[in-house]
Parts: sequence; structure tokens; C-alpha cells
Amino acid sequence: MEGGLEAASKQEFTEFWKRATSSPYIMRLALSAGIGGLLFGYDTGVISGALLYIREDFVEVDKKLWLQEVIVSMAVAGAIIGAALGGWMNDMLGRKTSILGADIVFFLGAIVMAIAPAPWVLVVGRILVGFGVGIASMTSPLYISEASPAAIRGALVCINGLLITFGQFLSYLINLAFTKTPGTWRWMLGVAGLPAVVQFVLMLTLPESPRWLYNQGKENESRRILEKIYRADEIEGEIKAMREAVEQEKQEEGLIGQTLGEKMKAAFSNVAVRRGLYAGVTAQVAQQFVGINTVMYYSPTIVQFAGIASKSTALALSLVTSGLNAVGSILSMLCIDKYGRRKLMLLSLIAIIICLLTLTGVFYQAATTAPPIDNVDTLSFGANATCQTYLDAPNVSSWNCMKCLKAECAFCASTGGNHLPGACLAETKEVRAVCGEQKRVWFSDGCPSKIGVLAVIVLGLYILAYSPGMGSVPWVLNSEIYPLRFRGICGGIAAVSNWCANLIVSLTFLSLIHALGAAGTFLLFAGFSTIGLIAIYLLVPETKGLQFEEVEKLLQKGFNPCDCTNPKTHEEKASASK
Repeated sequence: MEGGLEAASKQEFTEFWKRATSSPYIMRLALSAGIGGLLFGYDTGVISGALLYIREDFVEVDKKLWLQEVIVSMAVAGAIIGAALGGWMNDMLGRKTSILGADIVFFLGAIVMAIAPAPWVLVVGRILVGFGVGIASMTSPLYISEASPAAIRGALVCINGLLITFGQFLSYLINLAFTKTPGTWRWMLGVAGLPAVVQFVLMLTLPESPRWLYNQGKENESRRILEKIYRADEIEGEIKAMREAVEQEKQEEGLIGQTLGEKMKAAFSNVAVRRGLYAGVTAQVAQQFVGINTVMYYSPTIVQFAGIASKSTALALSLVTSGLNAVGSILSMLCIDKYGRRKLMLLSLIAIIICLLTLTGVFYQAATTAPPIDNVDTLSFGANATCQTYLDAPNVSSWNCMKCLKAECAFCASTGGNHLPGACLAETKEVRAVCGEQKRVWFSDGCPSKIGVLAVIVLGLYILAYSPGMGSVPWVLNSEIYPLRFRGICGGIAAVSNWCANLIVSLTFLSLIHALGAAGTFLLFAGFSTIGLIAIYLLVPETKGLQFEEVEKLLQKGFNPCDCTNPKTHEEKASASK
């Protein structure tokens, strides 16, 4: 008993490493399923760079902010549908089959995007890719979680988060690799199909989730899989826990029902499930409303907002922020089973708020110190090349670069330096070419700024604040907080909530920037993050080191947000006192 308690209480990375090296099968399973996270991350990151070149190929995309937002966010819309159906697929078809289906749809979407002859075809491809991502985003962590020993479950599920960030990092590398290649964005988007093929092949060699199999009455098959994952002295305890969960489910089956409507009704009438949903959905929505996917979807664009005009430089700096995201995911693996889910999220949100407020100040300063417009220089380009709004303005002496960009025109920097007065010109390819012929820099998304590099540094700190906590933990939390009989449907609800929040943020970001400016937009996200901090403090319990059945008991009983002690600690202290 003492040995069992000792083993169960060690939730540190060393335990994860020990188990992973002694049983390579666990790592093979987690990495293969975690490729779903890589697909998620690659799609998130690749569109940010591809969008810069899509705008060059399709004039209507370049001229219409809403069309840029639609191209980016339609993948999210597809993911909402995928996540919604993913809950049903997980319960009815199994975790493995759902992942295989996601791979097929994702691959088809990548091919459609690569050959798209028009923006609307590109949108169709984005929807297909999103559908696959939506299924994978909820199924991969669920599959890993159900096939992981409780002591290292958090670290293994974090592999999914790590592969999300690696996918984002890989997408920026691919973007950079194809910047000089004919077809640029087509290659960037088409390469996304390769990881889906790799995962499909690998998953064919892996078993179904042992918990799902046990729930389907396939006890012997479930035991054979558990023997490859758990230590010999842990197998009976795990089977006992699954047996109790299944027996309880059978007792409640008549009340729960089999249809989606009946399961939804049963889920919301169960106090433990309801509290689990409050926690899980809160964490997922907060993850999006801190603004992270505006950074991942529009990272090069944000860098250009900071006054860095070169596309390749913007992509390179975005690669740095993506690398920091990967570093943060590794930190999450090191910390999540040692310090707990709740604490990591709260600390992460506090740091995020500080970074967002700092970004607000940096972008505000950049906007107020933007270089002024030189009237003589502007008119020297001719009336046809000059910004029409500028020509019609009654008082042009107050115009600076930022006001020029808000008028949907562009700033041609002075030959003497980017920070000197320049010209406000019509934003067309022809005028841009004339500006370039004079060896001048063209700014259409952001103005030259001496503190642009500071904005990129704070953006990197924001990523480091986000990734170890709000990046990985919401997915870990949602993979373990629901009772087995409701895990598929509740995981679907939480994932749909995440994608709906993602859709709202990604579909409005460029419009918010246009209406509020970069400073006002980041201030808005700081306000959302503060609300998320309060909600998580009040609604999310600690689940570190608990078995699924113990989490259900915790939710049934309820928890005091002021008591940050893990329930497992109370039990161990009680046992020690005896």
C-alpha cells in the first residue's frame, strides 16, 4: 500500500520519462495519436504566411478585409462542425476510427486548397481541412488520455499540445522555404496533407482506446492493451476502476438514453457533468479569448503592424514566436503533473494580461509617433498615384502614416530613412512598383516604428506566458474531467465551444484592428483575459493525479475555489494519520 501511494503521488516529468523509456509502446501510441495536434498546429500557422501571398494572387482578397477573414476563419467554421460530430463519432465508432476519418478529410482539404483556381474554392478547402482538425482536436487528447497511466497522463496529453506548437513551427519553416518558389502559397497549403497520410498509416497499427473497448464489452481485448501500457501491479486496479464506471453507466443507461438529445438532457441533469462542463467550457473559451489565434493566424501581419514591411522578415520573426510556443509546451510537460492544471492556468493568465497591456502601450506609442506625410513628396507621384482620401481632405497637415493607412492607402517611406516624412499613395501594384523603383520601402499594414522590435519581443513573451498554461492545460483538463459515459458528448461540447470562440476572434480580428487600432484591440483582449482569470478561479477544480472516477466524485461533491489543495493530498494525509 505504501508503495502504491508513493507511485500514485509522483506526477513529475521524471516519472513520465522513466515510464516512457521502459515502455516505448506508450510513447509510440502518444506520438502517433498526437500527430492530430500537429495537423491542428500546421493549419493554424500556415495560413498566416500563405495569406500574404494569396493577397498578391487574388486582387479581390487584397482589397477586402472580410474576404481575408473568411479565408482564415472558414477552417474554424469547419472545425466547429467536425468537433460537434466528433463527440458522436467518438462514442459510436471509437477513438481510433474517428482519427482515421479526420486524416482522410484533412488530406482532401489540403489537395483542394493547393489547386484552388479562385478564392471560393480555397474557402471550400479550408472548410474541409477545418472539419478534419475539429475531429482531431478533441479525439487525439482523448485517445492519449484513455490509454495513459494516471501518474503521467497530463505529460502524455501535453505531447498533443507540444505537437500543436511543433506543427506551427513547422508551418513557418515551410512558409519560409517556399517564399521564392513559383506557386508559393499553393505549396504551403498542399504540404499539409503529408502529416495526415503519416498518421493514417501509423494509426492502422495501433489499438482502439482500452476504456472505449471495455465500455463496449470487449474486456479481454481491453486487458491485452492495458498489459502493454500499465505496470503489472497496476492493471487490476485500472480494470476495477473501469468495471465500476461501466457498471454505474449500465445502471444509469435507462435514464440517459441513446440518442443525442437524450444524452444531452442526461448530461445537463447530472450535477457532476454540469460542473465538469462549466469548468471545461470555461477553460476552452478563455483559451481563445486571450487572443492567441489572432497571433497564430495573423502573426506575420501583426509583425507588419509593428512597422516591419518585408514579408520574409515578418515570416522569420513569426518563426521565432512559434519556436517560443514550442518551448512553452515543453515547460508545460515538465510542470503540469507537478504543479497542477488550475495553478498553471491562473499563473498563465496573469502573465498574459501583463503582456497584452504592454502590447497595448507599445502599439499606442507606435501609432502616435508615426512619421508625418510630406505633401510635396506625395503630390510628386501625380494625382492618379496619390491617395484619393488625402487629396479630398481639408487639412492634410495633420496627416501621418497611420491616418494614411486607415484611409486604406499606403505609405511610401522617404529615401532618407523610414522614419522621416513620406508619401501617402494609392494602394495599387502599379504605384507600389514605382515606390520600389525609387529604392523606398512600401508600408501597407503598419507604419515604420523605432519600437517595432519591442513589439515583437513582447509578442514572444506573450507566447511564453500562454503556451505552458492556457495553451496545453484546457485540452488536458477536458480529456479527464468528464465521466466515461459522457466523455464523448461533453468533449464535443467543449471543443465546439473552443472553436466557436476561435471563429469569433479570427473572423473579427482584422476588422477590430481597422476600427480600434492595434492598441485598442489588444486592450480588448486584456479585458477578456481578466474575465477568463476570474471565471477559471471560480469554476475550475484541480484534477492533478486523480483517476477519472475520483474526478467525478470531486465534481459531485463540489469544490471551494479558496481551497487550492488537491483532493488527493487530503486522502494521503488521512491515510498517513491512520
